[in-house]
Amino acid sequence: MHLATLETITLRRDRVIPFVRTPRAATPAVAPSERVYAIGDIHGRLDLLLALMAEITNDAAKFEDGRKVKLVFLGDYIDRGEQSREVLDALSRMATLKSSRLVFLRGNHEDALRYFLYAPTEGAEWFDFGGLQTLASFGIQPPQLRHGKRDLFRVRTELANAISDYENLFDAMVNSHRSGDVIFTHAGVDPSKTLEEQSPRTLLWGHSEAQRPNPMPGHRIVHGHYDADDFISHPGRICVDTGAYYSGRLTAVRLDKSEAFLSTADS
Repeated sequence: MHLATLETITLRRDRVIPFVRTPRAATPAVAPSERVYAIGDIHGRLDLLLALMAEITNDAAKFEDGRKVKLVFLGDYIDRGEQSREVLDALSRMATLKSSRLVFLRGNHEDALRYFLYAPTEGAEWFDFGGLQTLASFGIQPPQLRHGKRDLFRVRTELANAISDYENLFDAMVNSHRSGDVIFTHAGVDPSKTLEEQSPRTLLWGHSEAQRPNPMPGHRIVHGHYDADDFISHPGRICVDTGAYYSGRLTAVRLDKSEAFLSTADS
């Protein structure tokens, strides 16, 4: 698959960082036939997404070992950043390919939007953690009265009409994905449960013990959701949410027989 499905823009292309480990027990790995790039929380930063896609394209072109490239988007495509609609446009174009090598995970912000559409009054808290920026990207006037049902239902109707253009993308979203012994979710896992036992709430919204270095022995968990100044890498867990909407830095991890981190940032 040719990864350059999106036009590129000029940003400072930051770096590709090989991550070297000291010898230890074998780290859980992705399927031997795959080279997986997992992309952290985008949060309405189309500019960073386009630049990172260009970095991934260039990085993948260096290999001739027969592994098939797979892209796993870890969720939280919308909210907080100013280009939520534009990010959905870009990802929706990719989703039309219906390729098994493109995986779109559902994040808690997509879940919050979906809940607002289902229950506008109860789901109005979405506006407090990024929903207002998403409404603005669609040109939708926010409700004047937070608890005024008529205005909330007006916003719900306008947003539902706008979001209908992206049904293919929302329908393609899943709560988790697995390659080999590596499990990809938006917000990690509950260490006390198997993958089959995980609740959607945990996979999308997180768990108090999700940030353990080794939450599911025998597997490696790759996720976003918990933003930090830099990526986090343990033998049992990787987090690639580097706070794109406020830091201006979007990060991905490449996993094959080793690992490397790709990052692109504002100039």
